[in-house]
Amino acid sequence: MATIREKRPGVWEVRAFTGRDERGRPTQVSRTVHGTKRDAQRAAAEMTLRPSKSARRTVGDLLDLWIGQHAPVWAPSTRRDQVSRAALVKADPIASIAVARLTVADIDSWHTRLRRAGAGEGSIRNQHQALRAALTQAMRWGWIMTNVATVAGLGRRKTAPRGSLTPDQVRRVLAEAAAHDPAAGLALRLAAVTGARRGELAALRWDDVEGQHLTIDSSLAIIRHGTKGDRQTPTLRDDATKTANRRTVTLDAGTLALVEQLRAERSPYGPWMLAVGDRPVNPERITNWWRLAAGRAGLEPRWRLHDLRHWSATLAIGSGHDLRTVANRLGHANPAMTLRVYAHAIDIADQAVAETLGSALDGTDG
Repeated sequence: MATIREKRPGVWEVRAFTGRDERGRPTQVSRTVHGTKRDAQRAAAEMTLRPSKSARRTVGDLLDLWIGQHAPVWAPSTRRDQVSRAALVKADPIASIAVARLTVADIDSWHTRLRRAGAGEGSIRNQHQALRAALTQAMRWGWIMTNVATVAGLGRRKTAPRGSLTPDQVRRVLAEAAAHDPAAGLALRLAAVTGARRGELAALRWDDVEGQHLTIDSSLAIIRHGTKGDRQTPTLRDDATKTANRRTVTLDAGTLALVEQLRAERSPYGPWMLAVGDRPVNPERITNWWRLAAGRAGLEPRWRLHDLRHWSATLAIGSGHDLRTVANRLGHANPAMTLRVYAHAIDIADQAVAETLGSALDGTDG
């Protein structure tokens, strides 16, 4: 239990009950927090969760506490992914090691076991990132001084870049989707033009378009009920976007024309851009539209709906467009994230710059 008192504007006193002493009297710790009330509440939560015997806490215990603290504020898709990743980590012997005794060698051995068991590099990376985030929390609680997951790194094998769809491939897929259903064609075109994820596409309403601008401020999350062997019909929940950012993007004339054409035909029957009636389209249906169109267009099975977002960012950055503008269209609050994910596109743009400068020096620029 913790109490929060504002001492003066922007300064908070946080007191947390930490247990009882040898005489049975209650003990507490206090902390002065500078910032907002939310900062004070976060500090109170950390002080309350900190156990008195942290040295005995295992990696599995830490993961449970980490999930318990952050799950209420995570988006449903993030919560589902992190809970799944934490469960995979807890299934390994590393979960029984005391957090205070965890070493880089322990993490390296864990990675080796995962690879011998056939885990893919993506799965290993996701599990490692979950453990690293939990250990970062342990550092804030004062359990450990160093995050050994950061020191250990992934030691990942070198893999060839995934690559990107070509404009011709994208055009073929969009044509096949439009031939199947105009809503499918519009959905995939919006994914390619805006980089929107499938949940964001499913949440679009007609009133999200104003002039040339499209506002993306929510995402439909699929909520599954029951156990894996006894699934009930899933429900959809209107939630924040994955990055919890509201963004407005400009649409090109061709995309706007498709929006207006479909609006004229279907808006009288409901508010949702990609559905008819009072219920939105299930995000999984958009994925099925992609699979159908990609198959008919002759694309290899390795290409996914998410590759339209990847294509959008790669082409925009590679064509020399401002990184901050591209980050805004993708919903990244920090362009550094865009730079990290799409570093290969920076190389493409850099090559174009080199050719431009070289042409100017050689007198071949016309």
